[in-house]
Amino acid sequence: MIRVKNKKIIRKLARRNFRSSKVRNVFAVMAIALTTLLFTSLFTLGTGMIKSTQRADMVMSGGDGHARIENMTESEYRTIERHPLIQEMSYIRKLADSVDNAALTKRQTDFWYYDDLQLKYLFIELTSGHKPQEEKEIITDTKTLELLGIPQKLGTPLTLELTINNDKVIREFVLAGWWESHPGVPVGTIISSRAYMDAHLGELESTYRQDQSKTGSITGNLKFANSKNINEKLETVLIDSGFSMNINSQNYLNAGTNPIYLSKSTSAGFGTILLLSSILVLFMLTGYLIIFNIFQISVMRDIRFYGLLKTVGTTGRQLRAIIRRQAWGLSLVGIPLGLFGGFFVGRSMVPTLIEQSQLAGSKAVVSANPLIFVAAIMFTLATVFISIRKPLKMAAKISPVEAVSYTNTNSVSRKKKTKKSSNSGTPRRMALNNLGRNKKHTVLVILSLSLSIVLTNTIFNFSQSVDVDKALQNASDSDFRIGHIDLFNYKYKGKKESALSESLIAAVEKQEGFETGGRQYGSPATYKSETTRQTVNQRLDGSFSTNLIGLDEFSFSRLELLDGELDREKLATGKYILEGVWSDTRGNLDESSMNHSVGDQVKLNYGGNTIEVTVIGHIIANETNTYDWVGSGFFLPGEVYKKLTGNTHAMSYVFDVAEDEEGDMERFLKWYTNSIEPSMNYKSKLTVTAGLTDIQDTIMLIGGTLALIIGIIGVLNFINIILTSVLIRRREFAVLRSIGMTKQQLLKMLCFEGGYYAAWTVAVSILLSIGSSLLIVRPLSAQIWFLTFHFNFWPLVIILPLIFVIGILIPYIIYHATKQQSIVEQLRIEGY
Repeated sequence: MIRVKNKKIIRKLARRNFRSSKVRNVFAVMAIALTTLLFTSLFTLGTGMIKSTQRADMVMSGGDGHARIENMTESEYRTIERHPLIQEMSYIRKLADSVDNAALTKRQTDFWYYDDLQLKYLFIELTSGHKPQEEKEIITDTKTLELLGIPQKLGTPLTLELTINNDKVIREFVLAGWWESHPGVPVGTIISSRAYMDAHLGELESTYRQDQSKTGSITGNLKFANSKNINEKLETVLIDSGFSMNINSQNYLNAGTNPIYLSKSTSAGFGTILLLSSILVLFMLTGYLIIFNIFQISVMRDIRFYGLLKTVGTTGRQLRAIIRRQAWGLSLVGIPLGLFGGFFVGRSMVPTLIEQSQLAGSKAVVSANPLIFVAAIMFTLATVFISIRKPLKMAAKISPVEAVSYTNTNSVSRKKKTKKSSNSGTPRRMALNNLGRNKKHTVLVILSLSLSIVLTNTIFNFSQSVDVDKALQNASDSDFRIGHIDLFNYKYKGKKESALSESLIAAVEKQEGFETGGRQYGSPATYKSETTRQTVNQRLDGSFSTNLIGLDEFSFSRLELLDGELDREKLATGKYILEGVWSDTRGNLDESSMNHSVGDQVKLNYGGNTIEVTVIGHIIANETNTYDWVGSGFFLPGEVYKKLTGNTHAMSYVFDVAEDEEGDMERFLKWYTNSIEPSMNYKSKLTVTAGLTDIQDTIMLIGGTLALIIGIIGVLNFINIILTSVLIRRREFAVLRSIGMTKQQLLKMLCFEGGYYAAWTVAVSILLSIGSSLLIVRPLSAQIWFLTFHFNFWPLVIILPLIFVIGILIPYIIYHATKQQSIVEQLRIEGY
């Protein structure tokens, strides 16, 4: 056989064959574009969320620096700044101990000077205005302006009430600019100019070593050449500069590594990697199902053409080259469309996802990173060339004799046994036989249609498994908690001036719907123990800082015992105590806070009074029953606590209300704490519930969008199969009509084919949905703290009837759109 090596001819043949397959080209371009869109939107969404989360985490952790050194004097800062390991170091100076405007009592606000580097580290980007230049110019965040009642208008005068070195000072300023408040930062920030700092250097001399006053103290965020071994580098810098990180040293400086970089080395969890890998495989499978079908049908249609080329010496390798060129051409058209659409789909989803997450209000960061497009192109091309692998082999291996005898309605080199049946000529039986002509096509179409249904049902089951009660278990064991603003600003120190007002408790108890509640008491204390495992918060005398918590019956009865015993009679003697083990809102226990074993002796000291107690058990301590955690805490019944400490003022009050009255109580507390007692505040479980609803909405938004795109691909695949089937079989239909089959019977046969596709899709979707829920959603629900597995079937009940409508309607429309030719004209046609 003569081998043709003329590449120019091969290119010419590829081009002509490409141009003759207009219907195939349209479907292939759409399939490749949608596949690219899936990958691009996923990578855009993923990188956008990662960047937005990293930015938010850096803002909340104090900036983008590798480490932070606090409470320095000017000379200490200049000494450290010169160290060769430090690449750059920001300059931050506290200009007042506190900002005391009454409007800011519920939100701590600090008065600072930041240099340009610190503004960059904190991502402070002014919405309007300019950096403060003149002595009286300041910039601040929008939330602070809102609380002060200052309009967002450049040049607006404002008055600040400041405490500077224990002196109350009132000063006038002018608004030079503002930036959007970050929702994760509960503290307000007001920034003045260098000119202001220079004009008040006399009052900004740091006395932190003597009286713990932070006015005038300097903080620096610093960066090294890289983020490796930050803690070791930081310690080297301090030692070389004549300072120490040991809290007990005379030359101690408060320094530490940015928490963001402490966790940077941890790899993604197995679950995350598995989830992302599964999504990528799903997208590749989705693209494969349609692209493979399109090219296999195309090869089958042109099989005689390839056979004729072989008779004149074209090799299998050259035939593969023709089809690959067509795939490249289709990819060159489809991929750019998918990249463009996918980027904008992903970019539009990031802000929505941010708003429905715990980062709500944070800035969404989405950039056209070239790696997004490179990755999407690579995965799409991989999907395309995996999809055409079998059609390539089919075209290359076909012999000229097989090609000439091949008909489009049969598989290559396969003979089927003829079956006799009394109803074999009915439209219903003929439709069923047609599905069996190419079982591979049938299976792929059914899988393609089923994927989006299975994904939709899986996403719905996942979102419905969000368990409010399970999440509230660690975040709130009551409907409401009220207290002084210092409690919720993590500034509560057990003093009477930060106590909860009895008038608010009385007002709450009078509200309709109130059921029951109880007081919580708390104060800082110290302890000594020969058996303690605590290593943090040790004082110079060898004692350790701790919290002492008293709980009325309402909260005490809800304590969760970890080990030991909760013997009320023993606790009532005042000689026994419970140790708290910290648990976060996800229920993760901090075992390092279990500092003693049951039976250990502890010497508690409160206000100079020392008593010796025995630990009889461990209970869970969390945000529902304590305040700012210091690494240790001991719990007592409320009456015992009051006798031991002499304190009768409440730290907080927790209570439940009737379910249908929760909204009214929320509105009452909001009004009361704003209008009657602004120094009081509250928390409610409705906040947590709203957050979980946001999670459900997010799952439905992201998953629903992907399911919709995959569903479009599935329907597109089905349309392609039916349209191709009608076009390829036009001659066959003409033969059937010539021997007496009516148009109505022919149409009925096609609708039965679509109905059979729908029936099989329904059966497969049900089986796969059950499997995915049991094998994917249920294991994930067991690992994620706020999920409890629930299986729901009703999405299938809604979606599956639509499949029958699509299965019957599409063949009907396609038949009527392609029936214009006469029987004689159709008998002369082969292919499309």
